[in-house]
Amino acid sequence: MAFARVACRAQVGLSAPLVHVEVSLASGLPTFAIVGLPAMVVREARERVRAALLNSQFEFPAGRITVNLAPADLPKEGGRFDLPIALGVLLASGQVKLTASSARATPREFYGELGLTGELKAVRGLLPAAAQARRAGHELIVPRANAAEACAVAAHLVRAADHLLEVCAHVTGTRALPAGRASAGARTQPARTSCAPLDLADVRGQAHAKRALTIAAAGAHSLLMIGPPGCGKSMLAQRLPGLLPPLSAAEALEVAAIASVSAAGFRHESLTERPFRAPHHSSSAPALVGGGTRARPGEISLAHRGVLFLDELAEFARPVLEALREPLETGVISVARAALTTQYPAQFQLVAAMNPCPCGGLGDPAGRCRCTLESVRRYRARVSGPLLDRLDLQIELPPVEAAEFDAAPDTGAASAAAAAAVGRARELQRARQGTCNARLADAGVHRWCVPDQAGRRILEAAMQRLRLSGRARQRVLKVARTIADLDGRPTAGAREVSEAVMLRCLDRAADYGTTRPGAP
Repeated sequence: MAFARVACRAQVGLSAPLVHVEVSLASGLPTFAIVGLPAMVVREARERVRAALLNSQFEFPAGRITVNLAPADLPKEGGRFDLPIALGVLLASGQVKLTASSARATPREFYGELGLTGELKAVRGLLPAAAQARRAGHELIVPRANAAEACAVAAHLVRAADHLLEVCAHVTGTRALPAGRASAGARTQPARTSCAPLDLADVRGQAHAKRALTIAAAGAHSLLMIGPPGCGKSMLAQRLPGLLPPLSAAEALEVAAIASVSAAGFRHESLTERPFRAPHHSSSAPALVGGGTRARPGEISLAHRGVLFLDELAEFARPVLEALREPLETGVISVARAALTTQYPAQFQLVAAMNPCPCGGLGDPAGRCRCTLESVRRYRARVSGPLLDRLDLQIELPPVEAAEFDAAPDTGAASAAAAAAVGRARELQRARQGTCNARLADAGVHRWCVPDQAGRRILEAAMQRLRLSGRARQRVLKVARTIADLDGRPTAGAREVSEAVMLRCLDRAADYGTTRPGAP
């Protein structure tokens, strides 16, 4: 009996547990069995491996071939196991022999889907495996199409190949594969885009909304914009990523790891960009929070460290919106399925937009809205009070006057100036408390967001008059602290607390049907 063992890693959420591909050759009737909870695509590797070996001028062993993917109780899926299975068969049958130097070399992990002629094809979700392999100090043999993804975390350990024969030559020491940096070449550099960045100065009017957007960016606060069609809600939301500071190296790898295991896959040219996700209002709850048979990440995880924009908020199904409540508080989402439970990070910045009424014309000076008070109430009641309570900023946008379209752009409200102010505020928060104001726990609010005496009096009056909940009170304090950071003030005072209260328009309205854009 001949035996060989080759290392690989499975993909379970964002983790990559080590898997040993054990191949045993024995005499008996010709069979090829793969055991160890393989998915259908892994079981189909038998035919791909057989054809790849024969077309690469190897012999396919006669007799009983047993492939065990250990540990046996861990589900295995994807085409990543094709290469280690084929290499294990070649090692066990003696067609590929390790030299003494190769046997003493750095431990290796092999990944790759095999074509029928032996070429190596890209696999999904390789970045978490590369990160785990780097921690273990293992060399990675990957398809060349995955070289940029693996090099993002472990460039000095990556060896890329195009064909099974190249891998065999590297293993035997006949011809070593070049290091990852050389093999990936220019692919490791993010691509430059020729598109001009979106600028806040392109939005006409809406000075109040621009101020609210800057505050939201400075403290990572959630934002709800209510206004008629065409007033600039979507334009403002699309310009929020341009106000945010660039991702750190650790944050970029977090975002890339989530993208790597998603259906879209890893894109190296977007490695340093903050995500901007805008799902359609017909999206289901699993599409938003994650799920499916393979527990894939949803839109809220794909928006991690970035922006999740929900346009036409009131048109989303009620269960879909209610699923956002826990992730907004905790910053993580647990996707539970019968076979496994996976946890994904979900520290996203929620920006939502909705019309003031079903027709969208409520508050129009021309009086074109014919919605009844009851229809407006029903429309706004589609978004529950507990969810609205979790939104830090709630603002109303008036229609844009015709004269504002002909006026010159306000260069003072450009994204560059706002981004500089946001960067300074974020640095203050990082130095003071280590995180953004919106991410502060209750203990952090009590320590860092205490207003002065005048601000405390205004807050107490707002609590009594507006009947603010305890959660709303904490969020007002966080927003006030962010406003103070933007203005360079050491403590939130009456001015900051007043502005924070004014930025919660739905709390100020005694009845949803009585709100008007710009109402006090």
